[in-house]
Amino acid sequence: MHYQQVTFFRPAEVERERTSIPAGLYNRCRLLLRRSPPDCVFVPVRSMQFQAVVTDEEIIFVDSQGYAVRDGHGGRLILLAWVMLPADQPCSLVEPAPIDLVFYRKGLRDTQRRLMSDLPKALDRAEDKIREGVRETGALRVLPFRAG
Repeated sequence: MHYQQVTFFRPAEVERERTSIPAGLYNRCRLLLRRSPPDCVFVPVRSMQFQAVVTDEEIIFVDSQGYAVRDGHGGRLILLAWVMLPADQPCSLVEPAPIDLVFYRKGLRDTQRRLMSDLPKALDRAEDKIREGVRETGALRVLPFRAG
């Protein structure tokens, strides 16, 4: 098991909208998280040089090339987040899962669309690793990021 402790910075929100993701994608992320304790699972989206981090509350997306330092802490800036919303009714295995899509930088609509097609492929690779006994798990620390 590969265990990491990673710091991420959460910039100020640029935009937030209510939307949904396909049930299959949501269910795969939840299942992967359950198979990879303790707190989160890291899913490299190599085709985009991004990393997805799946937690109980959200899936955050960071550019693996970007790095910032604030107040003596170094970490990656969160660009997008899919914030899981509590279901108003019992969860369905086939209905889309409601999320708040949060943008932390302008101009990421194309990135969001691409994540919808590239994340499932990255989940395939992560699931293969779990079957091989390799797990990318860890703990994360998310700090506010104030520019300036």
